[in-house]
Amino acid sequence: MEHLASKLINWASILETEARQQAQRTASMPFIWPHLALMPDAHQGKGATVGSVIPTLGAIMPAAVGVDIGCGMIAIRTGLVHEDLRGKPLSRLREAIEKAVPLSAGHYNDTVYDEGTGARIAELENRDGADSAGAIAPNWRLQLGSLGSGNHFIEVSLDESDRVWLFLHSGSRGVGNKLATRHIKVALDWCERAWIPLPDPDLAYLVEGTSEFWAYLRDLRWAQHFALLNREEMMERVAKCLTRFMGRDIDAAQTIQCHHNYTEQMSDDLLRHWKYRPKGRAGHVWLSRKGAIDASAGKPGLIPGSMGTRSYVVTGKGNMLSLNSSPHGAGREYSRSAARRKFTRAELDMAMDGIEWRHTDAFLDEIPGAYKDIDQVMADAADLVQIRHTLRQIVNVKGE
Repeated sequence: MEHLASKLINWASILETEARQQAQRTASMPFIWPHLALMPDAHQGKGATVGSVIPTLGAIMPAAVGVDIGCGMIAIRTGLVHEDLRGKPLSRLREAIEKAVPLSAGHYNDTVYDEGTGARIAELENRDGADSAGAIAPNWRLQLGSLGSGNHFIEVSLDESDRVWLFLHSGSRGVGNKLATRHIKVALDWCERAWIPLPDPDLAYLVEGTSEFWAYLRDLRWAQHFALLNREEMMERVAKCLTRFMGRDIDAAQTIQCHHNYTEQMSDDLLRHWKYRPKGRAGHVWLSRKGAIDASAGKPGLIPGSMGTRSYVVTGKGNMLSLNSSPHGAGREYSRSAARRKFTRAELDMAMDGIEWRHTDAFLDEIPGAYKDIDQVMADAADLVQIRHTLRQIVNVKGE
């Protein structure tokens, strides 16, 4: 851990110059309080540094929250062990999951999947923000239960005791992206009308108390809930695929769900610790985690590695300096275009040896070498989380 500026604290031992400079610009905003925390997986991102925890007093920067509102993880520990799967054709399980869950950007359901899907849709229809979502993405109901592309994935994994886990990473899909993009533009227009100079246009903000702020918060909360239910919907389908594959009911021994791109009001324990509030300022403290999870004391969390590497089930240590936060994954070391130039398909095949996956060049930019070493990330996070389980993949499902 090191102080990079008066309001910038860093836990990343691997941090590129561009990411550091980007974080410094964000930390210079006048409403940052008490400080910005960079997680061990920090790297340059759109809007703000991925792997950053951004507390803001009386304002929110929509681009700093990001366009994949509510992106996060869900995991289920099943009652199965590795021995139960031995000799079974895992390719059939992978193919069944690929049929049950729409994959890749722009791919959604053709119809409402089943009664459970309908119940989740009804829940979202009755939440404040549904009208806004419907106006900007009329097909959002068909998006529920779809994975997306990039680093989103579905995996079957084994822990250190050979117990079988289902692991999934996704967010608020196209509807969340469109809502975020609209409010990012609203924030930029608002700052321009108010003649507010910005160190970076991506740091445009909305001030608490304005109609623009509350409209964003309404849509943000709706999209965060959509993302949570989207993961639940997909996990239910994956569990059904596993049940059919095994020919018997599968119990869920443990379920963990967590956002890692989201905003909420700062918790009471953090407010007390940092003696809220700075003199002369009004409003709530809003805590935006862009590529970071809640690591409050004892809180379960999920930190995935990259495709082909280990993932972790953790509990938070409640580190106040990190604002009760921890990394959300490995964090990119090479951009997608740079990864495609640097790595080969043969290297990807080698990295995925022993894992059932769809063999394609499309995943070359997701090769483990494009990401930071997850072991180093977890070493940097030693004072933020405690590792409960270490998972290794045996089935990987991704969209192009």
